[in-house]
Amino acid sequence: MITDPFFYLCAVPAILLYGMAKGGLGSGIAIVSVPLMALAVSPVTAAAVLLPILVVMDFVAIWSFRGQWSKINLKYTLPGAIAGIVVGAFTFRYLSEDAIRVMIGLISVVFCLDYWVKRKRNNNTKRPPSVARGTLWGSIAGFTSFGIHAGGPPISIYMLPQQLEKKMLMGTFAMFFTVVNLVKVIPYAWLGQFDHSNLMTSLALVPLAPVGVRLGYYCLQRMNEALIYRLCYFFLMIVGLKLLWDGLIG
Repeated sequence: MITDPFFYLCAVPAILLYGMAKGGLGSGIAIVSVPLMALAVSPVTAAAVLLPILVVMDFVAIWSFRGQWSKINLKYTLPGAIAGIVVGAFTFRYLSEDAIRVMIGLISVVFCLDYWVKRKRNNNTKRPPSVARGTLWGSIAGFTSFGIHAGGPPISIYMLPQQLEKKMLMGTFAMFFTVVNLVKVIPYAWLGQFDHSNLMTSLALVPLAPVGVRLGYYCLQRMNEALIYRLCYFFLMIVGLKLLWDGLIG
């Protein structure tokens, strides 16, 4: 078990933020969790410690949003996501985390700028679900989620333009990542990332999981839909810039 106090100083807010994201504040803020924990441990260790906690969060989230998810979007995105996880598992030892950060960061920033330009021109029309886009962004989300739990921005790029009702949006995110994170457990175990120290650390931190999710859900209940979408795009932009910067520096 990790005993460094600085690690827990980083891990506690990271887990609470991730839980709040799953509870309704948008997947954009969740992506800061691994980089925050990586201030104290390696990104690989941070991801391994976080995964069991994410699985618990996912079950709390789907209970909170029970029945409120888009089945057609899950049908279009999950096969690609599972394929992306498989690719991530077999290329794990060759992955450059900085290259992944640059890729996600650049895509996220361009996507947000495009949204704001269209909104300013009153040309921000709803996009319907799409097999092609769902497969593309689902596979990217699965791949990036495997490496550094950074699947939020790619799946947001696919989901946000549909302008779903806020609980339907968050419920779809919740169910998508429930499946993704459960599938990730298999290759994480195969690659030996669940050693005794990581698992014991996860166990010590897991009580924070439902606290963060329910806190996010509480906030969602008291915020209007337009504000939720503005927050999603805002955090996606901030995180995109942060990932782009971290990747280029690395």
